[in-house]
Amino acid sequence: MKKLFLLLAIADVLWLTAQPDSTAITSILEEIDRLESDFEPDSSFNWKSGYFFLLVDQKEKRAKELSVVINKLEKIDERDLSRQDQINKSILLLKLKNEVSEVTFREYLLPFNAEGGFYNEGTYSLRNRSFIKASDYDDYLLCLKAYNRYLKYNLELLKSGIDQNVMRPEVIVKNTISLLQPWVGPIGSHPFYQPFLDMSKALTNDETTAIQQKGKELLLKEVIPTYSRILDFFTNTYLPASPKTEGIANIKNGNAYYEDRVRFFTTLEITPDSVYSLGQSEVNRIRARMEGIISELNFDGNFSEFINFLRTDAQFYAGSPEELLSRAAWLSKKAEGQLPRLFGELYELPFTVEPVPDAIAPTYTGGRYVPGSRRGNRAGIYWVNTYDLSSRPFYTLPALTLHEAVPGHHLQIMMSAELTDIPVFRNNYYISAYGEGWGLYSEYLGEEMGMYETPYDLFGRYTYEMWRACRLVVDVGLHYKGWTRQQAVDFLASNTALSLHEVNTEIDRYIGWPGQALSYKMGEITIKTLREKAESKLGGDFDIQEFHQCILENGSVPLTVLKDEVEAYILRAQRD
Repeated sequence: MKKLFLLLAIADVLWLTAQPDSTAITSILEEIDRLESDFEPDSSFNWKSGYFFLLVDQKEKRAKELSVVINKLEKIDERDLSRQDQINKSILLLKLKNEVSEVTFREYLLPFNAEGGFYNEGTYSLRNRSFIKASDYDDYLLCLKAYNRYLKYNLELLKSGIDQNVMRPEVIVKNTISLLQPWVGPIGSHPFYQPFLDMSKALTNDETTAIQQKGKELLLKEVIPTYSRILDFFTNTYLPASPKTEGIANIKNGNAYYEDRVRFFTTLEITPDSVYSLGQSEVNRIRARMEGIISELNFDGNFSEFINFLRTDAQFYAGSPEELLSRAAWLSKKAEGQLPRLFGELYELPFTVEPVPDAIAPTYTGGRYVPGSRRGNRAGIYWVNTYDLSSRPFYTLPALTLHEAVPGHHLQIMMSAELTDIPVFRNNYYISAYGEGWGLYSEYLGEEMGMYETPYDLFGRYTYEMWRACRLVVDVGLHYKGWTRQQAVDFLASNTALSLHEVNTEIDRYIGWPGQALSYKMGEITIKTLREKAESKLGGDFDIQEFHQCILENGSVPLTVLKDEVEAYILRAQRD
């Protein structure tokens, strides 16, 4: 023991006499900032529009310059850096390499997925805008003009995608054709016309009439005709040319692209085959837990019959959107009441519960978190999908709430945004393996929080965990092992109690977003393993609040960094 204390004392002396150099990372960050200012939008862009985009040649030039920065960054000796700069280096490498990969694999030729893309992303900026003065509407009109150019440019990219064999498959294109319908419909219901329907009371009648006329004219003469051309292109040109097989392996350099996505979305040096094997193991483990609950309920039937019972019995479904939203809101507040017991520090910005917007709800997931902003005076939003209520069961709602609201995404993302002792680029950078891993770990925490009140709720929690385990299998299956869409649907449907509607929309989501589905389980397994290690090493000295603070205090980080942080936390706790 004396020898251990002597070694620790020597380490402390060495640290004090060899202070880390912070200038190396600062210099890299400054170089990245200079690169940002080098890439101006095209000359037709007006900065007041609030919307701009980079052309392909700009993206390629930027990727080359970022590759030089990456090379410099990799040569920096971590032993010369403070711990925070070591973390900065790891996150920057992940972020910059991903930007280069997007160009290397021509991801810009795939500007849409199962849930939307270039054609509907403009709606998200609407909630960031205030419409009070006449100038607010003038700026919005400039934004619509810029966005119209963006639409036309993406249409050209899609044409290049056909020529270069970098395309989305048929099933995603069919989804897109369906989602495009509101954008070519009557102007009164057009998403971009909505700000002109409920005009600011600060405007005079003449101002209101003039602004509405300008908005109507711009949409009818320019924007909606562009959408009509896009819809015609998807229907008559892109769809006939699109691959009939679903996996990304079927496009140019598809296998290499998927391997790259696996590394990015897991933040680990791991192969698709390893992920696939781990997924099969997790499916078997969780299936045993689910079978145990069925046995405890004394249900007269097998697993598939129990799943059918859950999918069809009216007791598990809301009678109205308001009922579903009310239950989600109540669960959110119930979860918040448990937070002080598990967390020493909490977020400041609140969140609310709202339905998924109608325009995207039919093909959207069951719920999603939309980050808030203190600068923009916006609360976070826990979106709950109220489309097709017969596919939104109550028994999965506790797990969904824990994942999307608290202690899941709202808590983690807002605590990261509110950190003051890290570089600004880290406050809002989201690493999927960390963030989604935390979300799934939060579902697990629900057991300790008393959130699963009935065996059906607990089965719903395991259904959600099984869902993420199945993703490890079906994502690799689809994109690397030649699975068909139907194989993936059958695998997910037979192992979970997700509604069949949700099973189908989820499989389409994985088809359109290769690799992202792996984040959840890989991150959750890492966090749970680290907790088990801390509990084992510290025994009675283990403090759940301190452990969670260790996981959250640096914001979103790669899983390799998280492992190092928990190792250091364990050593500090043992010394104390």
